[in-house]
Amino acid sequence: MPRFKKGDPVSWNSEAGRVSGKITRVHEADFDYKGHRRRASKDEPQYEIKSYKTDHIAAHKEDTLTKLKS
Repeated sequence: MPRFKKGDPVSWNSEAGRVSGKITRVHEADFDYKGHRRRASKDEPQYEIKSYKTDHIAAHKEDTLTKLKS
């Protein structure tokens, strides 16, 4: 069961420092992302997140994300 849902504000660490954004998709099955196959399941979902600052879309596993207050 996913811990986060579409629309949740989250943050994560990147090479540029702490980044925050909004979850745009929740993947519970394997999916293609930027030319690579990403593994996901109901027990280990992955999330696509749109950065507030740059509009960049990132994909992350649940354990790399921290939920922010709305």
